[in-house]
Amino acid sequence: MGRKSRFASIALELAYERYIGKDQEKVDAFEAELVNADVARKLYDLRSGAKLTQGELAKLVGTSASVISRLENADYEGHSLAMLRRVAKALNSRLEIRFVPIEEAASSAS
Repeated sequence: MGRKSRFASIALELAYERYIGKDQEKVDAFEAELVNADVARKLYDLRSGAKLTQGELAKLVGTSASVISRLENADYEGHSLAMLRRVAKALNSRLEIRFVPIEEAASSAS
């Protein structure tokens, strides 16, 4: 059995090696983008799972639909804990933040 990769395909792994490699600045930027995309996807999944539109969730949170849209955008970098808590509460969820050792995070990303 070969080593376990953090990527879903060999093509993604090769692209990562070619464009990110061992450049720490690029690695850090890549990891930050993964976090932003993960938060956006989780917010979208929670909202759509609750069968709410962005406007309906916005009313529950006390904000605008454009703010919810921004939060669900993978390119958005301004997620605040206060806003994430408000969204979680509106969706009858609890916000949980974890710190995961880098080795564990890399092996669980696959």
